[in-house]
This record gives sequence, C-alpha cells and structure tokens, in this order.
Amino acid sequence: MAEQAYSVLYYYMECNRCGNALTGRQTKFCSEKCRVRSNVSNWRRRLKQKSVHYKGGACERCGYYKCIDALCFHHLHGKDFGISSGGHTRSWDKVKKELDKCILLCANCHAEVHSGVTQSAE
Repeated sequence: MAEQAYSVLYYYMECNRCGNALTGRQTKFCSEKCRVRSNVSNWRRRLKQKSVHYKGGACERCGYYKCIDALCFHHLHGKDFGISSGGHTRSWDKVKKELDKCILLCANCHAEVHSGVTQSAE
C-alpha cells in the first residue's frame, strides 16, 4: 500500500486594522480596540462623503472635485465645533447644522483664504 501524504493547510489571518495575527474565533479584528477604531474611521469617511455631497461636491471658488481628501470646510462665521476635530463622532443633524455655516473649498483655495491672498466667497 502506498503512503499518502497529508498536507495540512494553515490559514494565517491578520487583523483588518493593525495587521496582528488573529487567534481563536477572531475573524476580522484582534481586539475590541481595533474593531472600534475601524468602525469610527469608517463612520468618519462616510460622514465626509455625505458632507461633501451636501455642500455641492466641488470647491466653491475654483470647482475642483477630483479628490475628496483635498476638499475642506471653511467656516465663514463662528463655529461650534470643528467638523472632524476633537476625536468625537457626531450625528448627521449636528454636522448638517454646522455645515450650513461653512463653504466647501479645495486645499489650495482654503490656504489662500487663510493667508489673506484671496477673500472667501461669503
């Protein structure tokens, strides 16, 4: 009788957030901390997409629209909070209220407004 060679397959799975090895029954994340951080990052990414769409999807000065990461919200008047600052997630209603005080600018136009080279389109 011929000997049969058995191959054992080992699946090495990594955490979706940090890349650490998963053990036991873990399927996506190595810890609760990684799961929460991933969920918060996803929420903020979706919130920015929704916010950019709400404000028209392009820079109000030059019309730039290609990269969502290059678009910023410039407060015209007093601000209650920075839309993406402070490490807090906020409801869409609160964000929408704050967005009504802003204009959408690309990074270049935003820098020009802050340096005083141009005036914001109020």
